[in-house]
Amino acid sequence: MKHIFVLCCMVMCSMELMAQVNGEVRSENGKRRTEDTVTSTTLSAVKIKSYKKANISRLGGAENGVNIGQGELFRAACCNLGESFVNNASVDVNYNDAAVGARQIKLLGLSGQYVQMLTEGLPSSIGASMPYSLGYVPGAWMKSISVSKGASSVKNGSQSITGQINVEYLKPDIDTNIQFNLFGDSRLKSEVNASIGRHLTKDLSTIVLAHYEHDFGHHDDDGDLWHDSPAVTQWHLMNRWKLTKGRYIMHAGAGCLQEEREGGQMLTVENPFRVLLKAQRAEAYMKHAYLLNSEHNTNIAFLANGYRYTLDGTFGSKNYGNEHLNFSSLLVLEHDINEDHNLSTGLSLSGDRMDEKLSNSTTQQFNNLTTEYVPGVYAQYTYMPSYRLTAMAGLRADYSSLYERAFVTPRLHVKYVLFDWLTMRASTGKGYRTPFTLAENHYLLASGRTLTADSILPQEEAWNSGVSLDFYIPVGDKKIKINTDYYYTDFLHQAVVDYDSDPTRIIISDLNGTSFSHTFQVDAAFEFSEDFNILSAFRYNYVRCTYGGELMEKPLQSRYKGLVTLNWTPLMKLWQFDVTLAINGGGRMPTPYTLADGNPSWDEEFPAYPQLSAQVTREFRHFSVYVGGENLTNYRQKNPIINAGNPWDADFEPTLIWGPVHGIMAYAGIRMKL
Repeated sequence: MKHIFVLCCMVMCSMELMAQVNGEVRSENGKRRTEDTVTSTTLSAVKIKSYKKANISRLGGAENGVNIGQGELFRAACCNLGESFVNNASVDVNYNDAAVGARQIKLLGLSGQYVQMLTEGLPSSIGASMPYSLGYVPGAWMKSISVSKGASSVKNGSQSITGQINVEYLKPDIDTNIQFNLFGDSRLKSEVNASIGRHLTKDLSTIVLAHYEHDFGHHDDDGDLWHDSPAVTQWHLMNRWKLTKGRYIMHAGAGCLQEEREGGQMLTVENPFRVLLKAQRAEAYMKHAYLLNSEHNTNIAFLANGYRYTLDGTFGSKNYGNEHLNFSSLLVLEHDINEDHNLSTGLSLSGDRMDEKLSNSTTQQFNNLTTEYVPGVYAQYTYMPSYRLTAMAGLRADYSSLYERAFVTPRLHVKYVLFDWLTMRASTGKGYRTPFTLAENHYLLASGRTLTADSILPQEEAWNSGVSLDFYIPVGDKKIKINTDYYYTDFLHQAVVDYDSDPTRIIISDLNGTSFSHTFQVDAAFEFSEDFNILSAFRYNYVRCTYGGELMEKPLQSRYKGLVTLNWTPLMKLWQFDVTLAINGGGRMPTPYTLADGNPSWDEEFPAYPQLSAQVTREFRHFSVYVGGENLTNYRQKNPIINAGNPWDADFEPTLIWGPVHGIMAYAGIRMKL
């Protein structure tokens, strides 16, 4: 019996070792290996495998930022791009309102329109799709996310002011397998994701991506007879291709999306205030690259993408429609002059055509057609005489047909390794962007206030400068890795959303005064052992803007954020436990007005609040199972909708959201890779 017991233990151990396989990728000999494998050495018939840690790595060039890999993304539910920054101290994702569920990224204390969003190096959603675009990128489709702070490379345009976020999708030539992701939560939301990748020939590969989500529930946890968040139904399909033929490489693909959002008052209310949105998007992209000289890495590439986005929205008695056509193209020449010098030059052309209509139940109020074409040229020089120094200087010139003016964008990044344990980065640069005033802020139509905005505002224009230090402190035979950075953003022109000047109106106008932000952040990572690590971070924001001639703190912006994440992967990484605690600091509310009973409409400040999330994952040979919870502290913003019982009144306000609007949410899912 003893020998049988030992034999059974050996068999079980071997099965456990086999169960470590976490997703498959085709290897050169046609066999399959795991996605997370970083080394694979064949010794006769024995294959030794090590595993890539699911952490966040820093970008290797002169730009300050991080790369978030798929393993890190899987540490949370990560249903879409908007839920991918739970463990990230730099990026916040907040709801803008309680009626349509609009969400935005905040980076360096400023709103998401100042972050340039890219999909594999190509510009993505702007305009009317911006409040919802974070939900248009399914989490199961993403390979990685790169986040860079400050003014980024001029190669991708002039729009990056506070940073750049680039999303990489699953690859046609690498992810050649069948993957499924099934998800459900306690709020009766369900998701199905699938991807099928195939090598059609040795040169040609393709992948099909599919996503469907539906909210079966209508929740009103706070009893105000309003949906806590809108019920969303979305389907999304994409087909991607890659062709490699000698020195020529081609990437191309197309996709389509349809989404419906249903929110507002419950149907049990007489004459309910309903919020209904229907969106459709069709998109396509292509990339062509040809290697001219391998010795100097000389190559020429042409990149282009475009989309058509339509939105039909109902906000009570107001109806808003938008049809947006967008395209961008880039011709690039890259050349290594020698080992120390690199030159990148290019020509670009982008365009937008936006047709907007706004009406109430009786009269037409607004009909606007905006068209802009922006041709441009850029040059970027990189100097790297040794591993200690990297300097990247870029300059681009563009012309806007809408403003009938040319503008120049200079940027500079420097990285210097002072010691092997200390690295410094510094950057400075300018950024410009065209504000589509109503399109980007149409969710404000849910407010009872009158929305006042010019159809065309001046180009937004700002300088951004920052410095960062990366270093480590020895602790025994281990290290505490520390990063600190400081960024300053100064606006010359800005589209300002003003809640303070007039209690009966929301005013969007050009900056008349000063607007700036100071952001300081420090984060530290420590690996206690091979299977347990911790990350802690603290960020402080000092953001000011001029409202009605007075310099004031930006409203609805947390002054600070503290973050602690724990990751434990015991039993040969078959189990994974993740816990994240965030403390969001308080901030200023817009100037309250006096109600008929003499009381203020809301408090002048909102308090600090905690958010706790946790997830447990169990890995098997071809699949993994995960369960978790969000907002486990059950903290909710009290009375998120002002005057919820009288939505047709002028003092009805659902857009002053600073915290969670729903309580504890539990979820479970399964990821399969065949």
